[in-house]
Amino acid sequence: MQAYEACHEPFARYCSALAYGKMDAQDLMQDVLLSAFQRFERIEKKDQLLHYLIRAARNRAVSVWRLGKRNTAITDQQTARLKERGASPELLMDVGILYAAIDELPDAQRDALVLFEVSGLSMAEIAAIQGINENAVKTRVSRARATVRARLDGRARPLRTEMLHALTSFML
Repeated sequence: MQAYEACHEPFARYCSALAYGKMDAQDLMQDVLLSAFQRFERIEKKDQLLHYLIRAARNRAVSVWRLGKRNTAITDQQTARLKERGASPELLMDVGILYAAIDELPDAQRDALVLFEVSGLSMAEIAAIQGINENAVKTRVSRARATVRARLDGRARPLRTEMLHALTSFML
């Protein structure tokens, strides 16, 4: 639990963003944490627990998505959580539109963007998780931002970078 304490907030944000509209974030977190707890002694680099958890969450989510388990009740639960945190109807619509655009990104770009913007990890941490150098992470994040921005052009209310940061506060 001591090792996990420092990882909790970025891991929870990552799982919330990863699971949005597809599965329950709490279920994803619990599955991954249970697995990590059961295998904790076999984790070689305990100082990189966050990296392990993020990779495990991504793998678990991909497994669930491959089975095609999409559930509208989950989206309703996530919407209810956002409402409880004070999200306006406009913000709820923006969240849905934003995540639809993010879902269309290539996996590597999507993960880099979510890890940086939502989880708040540094470029160095993301590079370690993705097994690439920092410049490659910067390129992925930059391309992901540009693609999302391009997909959202023409909306009545354009999505600004500040709005992306505001959305992250609602993801926990």
